Amino acid sequence: MFQRFFTELRAARVPVSLKEYLLLVEALEKEAIDTNVEDFYYLSRAALVKDEKHLDKFDRVFGHVFKGLENTAEAINAEIPAEWLKLLTEKFLSDEEKAQIEALGGWDKLMETLKERLEEQKGRHEGGSKWIGTGGTSPFGNGGYNPEGVRIGGGDKKGQGRAVKVWDKREYKNLDDSVELGVRNIKIALRRLRKFARSGAPDELDLDGTIKKSAREGYLDIVLRPERRNTIKVLLFFDIGGSMDSHIRLCEELFSAARAEFKHMEFFYFHNCLYESVWKDNRRRHDEKTMTWDVLHKFPHDYRVVFVGDATMSPYEITYPGGSVEHWNEEPGAAWLQRVAQIYERCVWLNPTPRAHWDHTPSIQLVREIIGENRMFPLTIEGLDGAMRELSR
Repeated sequence: MFQRFFTELRAARVPVSLKEYLLLVEALEKEAIDTNVEDFYYLSRAALVKDEKHLDKFDRVFGHVFKGLENTAEAINAEIPAEWLKLLTEKFLSDEEKAQIEALGGWDKLMETLKERLEEQKGRHEGGSKWIGTGGTSPFGNGGYNPEGVRIGGGDKKGQGRAVKVWDKREYKNLDDSVELGVRNIKIALRRLRKFARSGAPDELDLDGTIKKSAREGYLDIVLRPERRNTIKVLLFFDIGGSMDSHIRLCEELFSAARAEFKHMEFFYFHNCLYESVWKDNRRRHDEKTMTWDVLHKFPHDYRVVFVGDATMSPYEITYPGGSVEHWNEEPGAAWLQRVAQIYERCVWLNPTPRAHWDHTPSIQLVREIIGENRMFPLTIEGLDGAMRELSR
């Protein structure tokens, strides 16, 4: 069963290595967890899943391979009241079968015996009359026969149809790499864009250095070092207003996560397309603007540039002078986008519009041609992960 679990994970494109699988097997051999499915689920997930975007695939495979299994506590504390199940036994079982159940001590004794068997059994069993398994006469299992049985697993298969309790329910919460982002998921994706260095005042204890120097000098000598910081510098341009109004919350989450992740980060707003000026306060954007040339001269080429916008507008706003819907622009927006793409080697565009619509929107195709076909990414977990990889090159 474990080999099947491993092969199905690989088939589902969860990047599980043989080393990780052997680590899981070793943990089971050393009895790192109790013998219940819930603990095994968390152990195997911790050992085999390296990236949160694969959790949904892992859960689907786990639910398929180990379908119907649950831990002991959940089995005993069933959601269906015991009285209802007792009434079912009276309705569907023969007098002879009821007498057999009573001879074993009744329903309560049946549940108590199930709990004991689950605690004793260490692995899968097939056939037989005692252990939980398949095809036997044990009162606990699937596909066998026993008049007072508890069916475990098997999905929609009815078996002999004589189980007085069906135990086959497990629900998972999806986490796929195509869903929209939340602040936590954004932070996880942004952490791929990191380059650490130690700079500034030495205010952090260097434990290894202290030990080495103290041993060398013969007395305690405290060694300090600068804090290790992420030195990546990011320049964000947010499209604001118009069709972007429906994406405000998503942009706010991205902005909040970027603020937390990057110490060196600057941001500016624009509308639809980049022109000769940008701004930092939307309430005063007509009075307090920053010239785009000043931005390009102030922030050197080692900054990573991220545009956030749906790139959905009239093509004239990109290709013609005066195409802006708010003012007369002396130069087309395409000229400014080209300048940014030429100055900043690492530049991406995050688009909250689903990728399926890109080929049907002329303005999106124009922006992709200017900044680079492979530099526009959807604003999803998968897309942001790809954008961070592009900026890290």
